[in-house]
Amino acid sequence: MFLSPIGRLTSVCLTVTALVMSLAMSQARADIGAYVLIDASSGAVIEQENATRKWYPASLTKLMTAYVTFKAIREGRASLDSAVVQSKNSAAEPPSKMGFKVGTRFTVDTALKIILIKSANDVAVALGESIAGSEAGFIAMMNAEAQRLGMSNTRFYNPHGLPDNRQVTTARDLAILALALRRDFPESRNYYDHPGIRFGKKTLRSANREFLLRVPGANGMKTGYICNSGYNVAASATRGNKTLIAIILGAGSGLERTAFARQLFDEGFRKRGGRSITSLSGTSGNPPADGYCRRNKSPGPKGYMARFDMEKEKQGGFLFFAKANKSDEDKLDDSGFKLSNGKPDWAKILDRTLGPRRIAYRPLDVGLGNPKGSPSVSPGTVPAGAASEAVAAIAGEDIAAEDVPLPVANPVRRAENEIRAKMQLTANAKTAGAIPQGGDTVSRPGAAVELSKSSPGSIFRKGLDFTVPVPSPSPRK
Repeated sequence: MFLSPIGRLTSVCLTVTALVMSLAMSQARADIGAYVLIDASSGAVIEQENATRKWYPASLTKLMTAYVTFKAIREGRASLDSAVVQSKNSAAEPPSKMGFKVGTRFTVDTALKIILIKSANDVAVALGESIAGSEAGFIAMMNAEAQRLGMSNTRFYNPHGLPDNRQVTTARDLAILALALRRDFPESRNYYDHPGIRFGKKTLRSANREFLLRVPGANGMKTGYICNSGYNVAASATRGNKTLIAIILGAGSGLERTAFARQLFDEGFRKRGGRSITSLSGTSGNPPADGYCRRNKSPGPKGYMARFDMEKEKQGGFLFFAKANKSDEDKLDDSGFKLSNGKPDWAKILDRTLGPRRIAYRPLDVGLGNPKGSPSVSPGTVPAGAASEAVAAIAGEDIAAEDVPLPVANPVRRAENEIRAKMQLTANAKTAGAIPQGGDTVSRPGAAVELSKSSPGSIFRKGLDFTVPVPSPSPRK
């Protein structure tokens, strides 16, 4: 049966409408495990997907490490000038790390800057030991704060986020933590808005630097990565008098998480929020199976351009969220985004997916500071038996504090650490007896070290300083 002209027109309109709705609902989020975007003033949810699914926090864990530390300072149990000491326990953590010698002293202020910008695992443990008296005690404090804040699906087993499959959270819970950080400690917001640090003659870039330097209004907060979690980020941005916070878990690369965050913010600032983040309850799934990073691959240069091209977004309105498929990538003419040798021109790709740099890169100068005294652990701060009971109670296990296992590095890191250990033995053999140890203040456990007066590298363990691992120059990392 043939349709009338009006009928055919109606049919075409319905088809187009269905296609548009399909595109709008098939958003380019297949490679993101979970996310949530909220209004920082009200906690209203603007967008979310799998916000209550359990996930591994990776180095977003350090947001809680910072929160517990800021609270200790607020309550007078510590100060920014209090001493943090690199212990044998903290020095044993795998990279990313600073690699200070055991006994090196630095301030709480320095430690906070290092863990929130550089994300050093050894310093996170040293800071926790200084605040709580022990790593286990600090973990108990982290879990107590998580419970108090209403982070119902979060359990901490270490203060840095290195692999431990018991350590889980959700995008919802991390959004609540990010909100609490901004709300409870507004004076400390500048700790997580720097693109890098300069320690002596060495410069280390934050993995969040391109977001901070390129996205309008970007002002925080923290990235994280382990293989089982993929690329995570807690990001914030302020435009006008409105601040939004995004939690993104499980991206396929550093650039994908940043581009997706930029996209969320660009749309989110044009929308109103709905229900409160605290009203999301329950859990919508378990964490990904081991080896998530090997299954969730980087989209690659064409994938980035097909999904996050800002020029296409401006032309297509809300359709820019439409999922880019393989045919879209194949049709994409990326000749203008390649170098003469045929390799991707990442500078141009970053400009088109994140926007041009609006701010010049200026790392924050960080030194050891002038440590004065040590934080005090007041009675009742860490509940009696918390070091052995609070951590174990999370999993219903009976584990003594000294038996709480250290996180195990993934196989690649383990192999890297073994190679470094062999290199360390070789370096020690070559330098044995070359440096007198008797009168060197650096070699005395607990001795303060003035960075400006120290010989280059003297405060670092030989072969294991903070240049290992070297941050990759690739924008995808």
